[in-house]
Order: sequence, then C-alpha cells, then structure tokens
Amino acid sequence: MDPTTDLSPDDVALKILHTADWHLGRRFPSFEEEDAKKLARARFEVVERIFGVAARDGVDAVLCAGDLFDEPEPRPEHYRRLAEILTRTERPGRPVILLPGNHDPVRPGSVWHRDHELRRLLPPSCHVVDRDDFELALGEDAVVLARPCTSTAGQNDNALALPGRAPGDARIRIGMVHGSSFEDPNWQQNFPIDRDAAVTRDLDYLAVGDTHAFRFVPADRKDRPTVYPSAPEATTFGEEDTGFCALVFFRRNRRAQVVRERVGRWGWRVAEIHTLEALRELCREDLRQTVLRVKLELSVGPDGLEEVERLLEQLRGNDAMHGLAGALQVERDGLRLDTTDLARHFEGLPSVLRAAAERLRAQEAEAPDASRRALYHLYRLSQELAPGAPSAPSRDSAEGEATGRSGGEA
Repeated sequence: MDPTTDLSPDDVALKILHTADWHLGRRFPSFEEEDAKKLARARFEVVERIFGVAARDGVDAVLCAGDLFDEPEPRPEHYRRLAEILTRTERPGRPVILLPGNHDPVRPGSVWHRDHELRRLLPPSCHVVDRDDFELALGEDAVVLARPCTSTAGQNDNALALPGRAPGDARIRIGMVHGSSFEDPNWQQNFPIDRDAAVTRDLDYLAVGDTHAFRFVPADRKDRPTVYPSAPEATTFGEEDTGFCALVFFRRNRRAQVVRERVGRWGWRVAEIHTLEALRELCREDLRQTVLRVKLELSVGPDGLEEVERLLEQLRGNDAMHGLAGALQVERDGLRLDTTDLARHFEGLPSVLRAAAERLRAQEAEAPDASRRALYHLYRLSQELAPGAPSAPSRDSAEGEATGRSGGEA
C-alpha cells in the first residue's frame, strides 16, 4: 500500500492506474538529430515505468485516457514498439483500456481502427475504446464506461454522453473520456468536458486526458473526482506539473482516493544567461536529465566569446565526450560581440590589417552586424598570426558567434 494513503488493504475495493497523453512518436525537429531521438525514445521508456508502477501496486486495471500517439497514423516502429511493451508487461486478469484522443482519433486508416495492424499485435488484455457505448466490467463490483474521440476536433461533450446510473446499480462507476475542461469562458475548447460531469452522470471517478498538467477539476472536489494525470513526460518548454500518473484507490463505500505518482525523468528548463559567470555556474550543475534551452543575453569581448563557445560545447558534447545537458537548444539572438577594446588585439599587425580594422570600426554605427562579423574574422586572423595560437573555429561557427545567430527554436 502506498504510504501516502490512509487506507488499509481491507478498506480497498478496487485499485486502478490512470495515465494519458503519452504522445508516442512525437517529433522534435527543433533539436539536433541525436537529441530528438533521445527525447522520442524517452516517451516509450516512461510507458515501461508506468506499467512497472501498475505491477508494483497490483492494480486491477490500467486506464489510458487518450493521445497515446502524437498522430493518428504513427510509423510502424512506434506502434510495434508499444505493442511489444504491452505484451511484455501483460498481467492475467488486469485489463488495459486504450482510449483514442484528439491526436490519435479512431477513424478509418488510424492506428486504433479495427483494420489496423496494431489491433492484431495487441495482447488479449488490451481493450480499445472504438465505439460510443464502450463498457467493461471489472469483476462484479466495478465498471468502466468510455467514449472515444473520432476526429481531431469537435464540440461534443463525451463525458455528459456517458450513461447515468441505473436504479439498483451499486457498482463503482468509472468514466473515461478525452477533452478540455478549462474554466476560462474565453478559451477555445476542443471536446469540452463539463466540470460537473462526474456528479451529473453519477460517476465515482472520471478519468480524463488532454491537459498535460496534473489537476483535479474543479481543484477542490475530491469526492467523485475528475482528474487529469498529466503527460508522463513533458512535450515542450513551459509545461508545468508534468511527469505523473494517478493511482486511484476505491473504498468499499465507492469513494476514490487519488495518489499522484511520479514516473517522468526529464525536466525541461529555460536558462537566461546574462553573464559569463552565470554560464560557468550552469555548467557546474547536474543536467544529465534536463532538456535545456540556453538563452544568451550578454555582450562579451573576443576572449569572452571564445569562452562562451567552449562552455556551450561542454553542454552540447562532441564526438569525443558526452554533453553535460541531456538535450540542448541555444538561442544566440542576445549574444553580442563587444568591440570596444578590440583595437589592442591588432597592435603589432601589418599596417594594412590595422587600417582595415579602423575602417570597420568606423562603419559599426551604420552596419553593426556586418562590421562586427568582419572584425571578428579579422581578430581570428590576428590570433592565427600570433605564435602558438590555437586554430580558428569554422567559418559557420565564427559567423554565428559574431552575429548572435539563433541555435534553434522549439
């Protein structure tokens, strides 16, 4: 029994695990290729951890509340990988209920359609919600009622469309749908869910997916709760309260108790860098499980610019070493080359190079980016001419350094 509950085993009539929004097959095109693959694989790894929690706690059913794939027709390697995980983690007598969401609706040609290869690969314990009147009994004392998304957008409230309690039905009634329940009336909702649907349809628990943060709807209702379990791994920067699934314990009086269980490993973080020391401090942190976006907002001289590039290479890694960050994006728009003290670097150079530097300095007011780029190239040339100087960076790298070119947008 989870130590955060106040239940004894004799009090528990039913245990379920509620998860949603896996977004398997999601692409990360704004990341470099290796980082994109790492983030895509992490989404399958967290599914394995979710079923590890289900096995550890001996749940009676696993409810997967939609958007399990990021698109309705994922690539074969993605749906075959999921089928392999579900087959390997199958437990006799523990059904797994798979609900199509708005990202992966059930329709002809989609991954959840009866004619799709995935349906032949799933183990017998898996039940796909592919009809509006889906109902699955969990023994004699509980039932799951669900309705799928059949399109990527819609205004039907699938929760209010679930059947109400029949006279004399004393079972634990669990609803499962996918949609949004934002209270803001100005928010454009997709498959809206009435905040009181669980009470209106006399459900003891309403399992929903769509919102990527863990939340109760409404926040203060713990009796007949409506719960979003969160995306088990975040999908982009700025998402909060992700990385969880919900363990739900039902008392014999049908009251649900919800435990938030962490399963995610990746943290997504934006670091705004205004000083070199701040970048140095960042490189001292443990960032191995961090998806990091570095926003450079600083002005440095040539020596400082070289240190910036060295530190960024430590974060990113190269063919000879792993990067400090799990995955990295760099925004260079705010990085500027300070040419104020650049003249001293040209002392001792041939007069023609000194004259060129003076002309470029004179043009900075009219064309700052082009002038600073040229000055930086001239500076690198002066370093090459100096005895024992290190080799200059590549042309592409140097242009990016001097102009503050962005390293990628999510």
